[in-house]
Amino acid sequence: MYIKKIFGLKDMALWTRVESMYFFCIAIIEVGLYTFSEKVIQIPFTPVALIGTAVAFIIGFQSNAAYGRIWEGRQIWGGIVNSSRTFGMLVQTYVTNEYADKAESETYLKKEITTILYRHIAWLTALRYAMREPRAWEYIMNEKTNSEWANKIYVPEFNISFEKAIKPYISEKEFDYIKDKNNKQTALLYLQSNHLRALKEKGFIWEFSYLELENIIKDLFVHQGKSERIKNFPYPRQFASLLHYFTWIFILILPFSMVGTFAELGEELGVRNLFIWLCVPFSVMIMWIFHTMNRIGRVGENPFEGSANDVPISTIARGIEIDLLQNLGEKEIPKPFEVKNHVQM
Repeated sequence: MYIKKIFGLKDMALWTRVESMYFFCIAIIEVGLYTFSEKVIQIPFTPVALIGTAVAFIIGFQSNAAYGRIWEGRQIWGGIVNSSRTFGMLVQTYVTNEYADKAESETYLKKEITTILYRHIAWLTALRYAMREPRAWEYIMNEKTNSEWANKIYVPEFNISFEKAIKPYISEKEFDYIKDKNNKQTALLYLQSNHLRALKEKGFIWEFSYLELENIIKDLFVHQGKSERIKNFPYPRQFASLLHYFTWIFILILPFSMVGTFAELGEELGVRNLFIWLCVPFSVMIMWIFHTMNRIGRVGENPFEGSANDVPISTIARGIEIDLLQNLGEKEIPKPFEVKNHVQM
């Protein structure tokens, strides 16, 4: 997600330079064919305008749907922030000797609290790594200019191993328990719930406090499930595929429909040959607008894929991690993840 800097015309031109070259070649060839065929090769503008209108409607639908997926993802992770802060506060408040069968030292209680909150950070880590795992329908990074932009940003999950990221927050025994699980974040929430229950049975958590903490665990399951739903259910491929084909049909026939209009206007002004070739830049501009809007919609379809337009789940998770550790009184606090080329992930 971009910060501090707007995605400017220069960046946009670099991002779409390959397609722009194709558009220029298509326009040159078709205007040349019209010129040398003595007006034989041309298409009436009205049907092409109707196709363009249909394509514009579908692009609008795709853009709204893609933005809806991004916005829902941001709302889900905003909920994770709120639930995490509440969980951290309540754990430190509720784990006490007040109802304990056998009172323990403050050091013991602090250790239990730290274990629980560290495990919560491990859950955040497991969830963000799961969201970055590739899916068969995630194709954006296969495009040349998208992969170039990916190399200009810093995605922690692609540069730091999962084991290195999570091991500081869970014991070796717990790591061995989750490493073979398909859904490691769910396994960590099970461990969390079992730990809270054990503390409740020893009296370190009052029964009503235990129920409140379990409700937050339930909320975390809900947030996790919603995030996984977006990750595992793609934007319908029939819409994406048809839009791709329709856009290229429109692009391929556009110059043939526009060149006649430019030729007629040129004849009226007495500069027919000049106006015919002015069709090229105007055609390229219209092609570029339609295709670029299509691409913008495509890069927003999967908001956890690892592109510059993603929901910044790594930054959000690291922010929660820093908050929890600071409120625990820890001295070694990790730094926020690197912001490279004004993009936070």
